[in-house]
Amino acid sequence: MARKSSLLKRAAIAVVSVIAIYVILNASVSRSLPSSSDLPRQLIREEDNDEGRAPIQPRVKVYMYNLPKEFTYGLIEQHSIARGGIKKSVDDVTKLKYPGHQHMHEWYLFSDLNRPEVDRSGSPINRVLDPADADLFYVPVFSSLSLIVNAGRPVEPGSGYSDEKMQEGLMEWLEGQEWWRRNQGRDHVISAGDPNALYRILDRVKNAVLLVADFGRLRPDQGSFVKDVVIPYSHRVNLFNGEIGVEARNTLLFFMGNRYRKDGGKVRDLLFQVLEKEDDVKIKHGTQSRENRRAATKGMHTSKFCLNPAGDTPSACRLFDSIVSLCVPVIVSDSIELPFEDVIDYRKFSIFVEANAALRPGFMVKMLRKIKTKKILEYQREMKSVRRYFDYENPNGAVKEIWRQVSQKLPLIKLMSNRDRRLVTRNLTEPNCSCLCTNQTGLVTSI
Repeated sequence: MARKSSLLKRAAIAVVSVIAIYVILNASVSRSLPSSSDLPRQLIREEDNDEGRAPIQPRVKVYMYNLPKEFTYGLIEQHSIARGGIKKSVDDVTKLKYPGHQHMHEWYLFSDLNRPEVDRSGSPINRVLDPADADLFYVPVFSSLSLIVNAGRPVEPGSGYSDEKMQEGLMEWLEGQEWWRRNQGRDHVISAGDPNALYRILDRVKNAVLLVADFGRLRPDQGSFVKDVVIPYSHRVNLFNGEIGVEARNTLLFFMGNRYRKDGGKVRDLLFQVLEKEDDVKIKHGTQSRENRRAATKGMHTSKFCLNPAGDTPSACRLFDSIVSLCVPVIVSDSIELPFEDVIDYRKFSIFVEANAALRPGFMVKMLRKIKTKKILEYQREMKSVRRYFDYENPNGAVKEIWRQVSQKLPLIKLMSNRDRRLVTRNLTEPNCSCLCTNQTGLVTSI
């Protein structure tokens, strides 16, 4: 028995010794081998990456045209002159302040590309100064500002500023550029935020990536989700800087804006008729002015829900005013298109109501009154987490997101450009494959 116990002890000691030697050798070998962090990044396979991230892609290279000033700063000057300002010298015109309005994206994108690259850390695009190095070409025309130079001001025929002449001049200039002619403008990016922007030359720039608020006034062969980018309006009310909550939001539903609109915006007048007599609803007619913006800011900051009906086209700036105000948007616009839907789920903080349902007396207010405080707070938290996407002054906001969306168009642009070069002329009776028409079934989903 003693002999057997001795044998067991010796066997146990041998096993422990082998294990100890294995641990020591394994630790020694591990220290001598490079870790994945020591290897060149290009040698690391995605499946070996602990964080599961794909390798960082190179930034898309963008060349911004140095347009004649008549298409940029000159438009700021024309806007000033139409309001009593005086003509500036060539040097002073670049010091003029871009006027505030709901389509200021063109100014923020232009300003972003004029910043030193060291100040543009994290941007999806890189500005290059040699067009031969560029993947894409940005045309920084202030097309939306051009539309409002003479807004509400009578101009005698043959005198004053002409938006139509600006558009024709821009087109003539572009068609003189070899880079535009090379791919028929497909690798160019042009701002056309106002639904009426560039209306005179749309058929001549439709190959380009258009930055648009919606597709309300574009034919299917002029604009589509495939090639274009839907961008947010500039919010015109102040950000709400308070905490989430409903204690100070005593109004159920708020709207302030132009009651009378064309096309799909005719729903506004009908909504006024349905809602204006409801006790806990504030719905007011008002046009753009400083006083009305202050009133709208106060109204949105003290309301639980904000009505967002269609304007002359399906979208309107009021949606983005609602979001930065943490006022839950109630969207009544069956054909609306929204920016950045690949990263934002609007259902998490907005309520979509089909127009015919919204016009039934009592339907909408009854629905909103049933929504519990807990749910409203969830909406507000979500708005607070995404509202940077709609803020053009936020370093990680709208500008960066627009460039990200633009950069994602590059593979399609290359595909279409190469395809165009090898195709023979054809007579098409239907839209070509660069066109995508959404919701062709006519189906509508809403509450």
